[in-house]
Amino acid sequence: MKRTGILNAQLSGALATLGHTDLILVVDAGFPIPREAQRVDLAIAQNVPDLRTVISLIADEIIVEGVVRADDVTSNNPKLDEWLLDRFADAEFSTRSHADMLGELALQAKVIVRTGAFEPWGNIGLFCGVDVPQWFGGEGIIAPDYYASKL
Repeated sequence: MKRTGILNAQLSGALATLGHTDLILVVDAGFPIPREAQRVDLAIAQNVPDLRTVISLIADEIIVEGVVRADDVTSNNPKLDEWLLDRFADAEFSTRSHADMLGELALQAKVIVRTGAFEPWGNIGLFCGVDVPQWFGGEGIIAPDYYASKL
């Protein structure tokens, strides 16, 4: 039996497929997931599991290089935005319109994870990165400028 980390077999397997620049969306209970998306449905009941718990568990297993959220999060759900900025202090942040989150970004996502969250604009995109010291920390390797600060 697996001792730690994500125990859900479908989610654990989906995370293992992610590579650099891939997008995973962690969404609320009401998100309209496209039929063709790789869907991992964790929702059991209202706020079970909650958004922050699922995002944190996923972030413990992947390298997050970028975070995207609806522009409404910054103005209308500042507590979520503060939590994201704190949790992903080293990531690059961007915003998109709520319509883009539901449409264009949903179609780009490699995996969409549905939580039980009843949270306004609770749809967060995580862009996968690389472990910079592992990739560029070897002797004789010169890291690109955009990664040098992470060594």
